[in-house]
Amino acid sequence: MKIGYIRVSTQEQNTIRQEVLMKELGVDEVYIDRMSGKNTDRPELKKMMEYVRRGDTVIVESISRFARNTRDLLDLVERLTAKGVEFVSKKEALDTTTPTGKFMLTIFGAVAELEREYILQRQREGIAIAKEQGKYTGRKAKQLPDFDKVVAQWRRGEITAVEAMRVLNVSKSTFYRRVKALSAGSISY
Repeated sequence: MKIGYIRVSTQEQNTIRQEVLMKELGVDEVYIDRMSGKNTDRPELKKMMEYVRRGDTVIVESISRFARNTRDLLDLVERLTAKGVEFVSKKEALDTTTPTGKFMLTIFGAVAELEREYILQRQREGIAIAKEQGKYTGRKAKQLPDFDKVVAQWRRGEITAVEAMRVLNVSKSTFYRRVKALSAGSISY
């Protein structure tokens, strides 16, 4: 069987281009994830990896749709190979049944990872510039109108820190960061 795997980074992105390719290639079954490829913790990828069996071929539009770093790519392909499943990436024209194909897979995987690192670096640089210009302030802090009252109860020992976090609906790190800022007098809630 030919098994197609499609991934886009967000719910809003369109999968039609990849779906058309899969149809043209005569793919029998398609798995679609609409989430980041930064790791392999993707529901449809997991289902596909469990579903495939000896003699199947997994087809992707490009390596970057399958994995975003070399380690994940090589691990996924190794798992497929162990099951007797071939891997084909149309964009890079890869066939993992040959030594050259396996070598090229490693090279293309490294290039895909490098591309992702460049994207993240440009994003960080853009945010830094925007912050310097006062155009980026990060997301707004969660408003906690009862924060002072709940922290006072906690400090008097009337409630535990865990209870305070539950009442305020904040994480442990958020709670203690805000308590520290409140104690330093830098903010008030």
